[in-house]
Amino acid sequence: MLLDLAARRRVLFLGGKGGVGKTSLASAVALAQARTGRRVLLVSTDPAHNLGHLWERPVGDDAVRLAGPFPGGGLLDGVEIDPARTADAHLAQVRRTLHRLVAPHLAGEVDRHLDLARDAPGTHEAAVLERVATAVEQGLASHDLVVFDTAPSGHTARLLTLPETMGAWTDGLLRRRDRSERLGAAAQMLGGRGEAEARRDGEIRRVLEDRRARFATLREVLTDAGTTAFVVVLAAERLPVAETIELCAELDGLRVPVGGLVVNKRSPADAGALLAARHAQEDAHLRTLREALGHLPLDEVPLQADDVVGPAALDRLAAHLG
Repeated sequence: MLLDLAARRRVLFLGGKGGVGKTSLASAVALAQARTGRRVLLVSTDPAHNLGHLWERPVGDDAVRLAGPFPGGGLLDGVEIDPARTADAHLAQVRRTLHRLVAPHLAGEVDRHLDLARDAPGTHEAAVLERVATAVEQGLASHDLVVFDTAPSGHTARLLTLPETMGAWTDGLLRRRDRSERLGAAAQMLGGRGEAEARRDGEIRRVLEDRRARFATLREVLTDAGTTAFVVVLAAERLPVAETIELCAELDGLRVPVGGLVVNKRSPADAGALLAARHAQEDAHLRTLREALGHLPLDEVPLQADDVVGPAALDRLAAHLG
């Protein structure tokens, strides 16, 4: 299911509970697609930073070549988004913009507000969202497929609600700018508003409109079933199954298309009594999963004997994906 789905999409999100193997599966499907001749960008938004460990090389905020080029021009590039670094870069950009736009005597006040904002609730999420929007926009322009290895379920669900929330917030700011500009135009007619202030207001509007357009584009991509699919990765255990059912309901409410499920690390039924009993228990949990989400295609990936590290291990993992 997963390989076939990836071959028919341009953006693929893998999400689910922490520790279920999202990074390994995202890397395996990305590498498999690169081997078919596609240019693939693998983006991790997980603050655990497992991508570099899996590929045994540094992976950071700038794209690095992970594999390829292969026959047919396929290649795999990787990016690991650091939420703290992303927030710092985002606030630094805001600081530069505001220093350019506000009166000099207000610069100190701007700095104080931004220093407080760094650790405010939602700052990291908003910064990561802008980085995700940029990765989608640039990835679609330079690559054939963008694969996202996302943070654990709760973080991902909140992140996916942000394009609409941030878009509405920006719309509100623009409406307030409209009222301010109308008042400013009247003041200018009466000689009370200078040309510098008019230029400043125009630049503020441009910044807000660019941001609104970026979020609107991301929202369109996320909800386009022909372009994007979200795949939930889980273990065949009670809590991951319950969380998967809840996550799929949230994604449906957000109109994000769920393309399928991957049950990872499935215990063998023929490797001793303990694992056979474990396999039987997993069967019971998967019956619950199928009762709730039987309409979604599902891959089962067996528990691997070795650590999944490096291209050879990822190729073996991909062999279990449909």
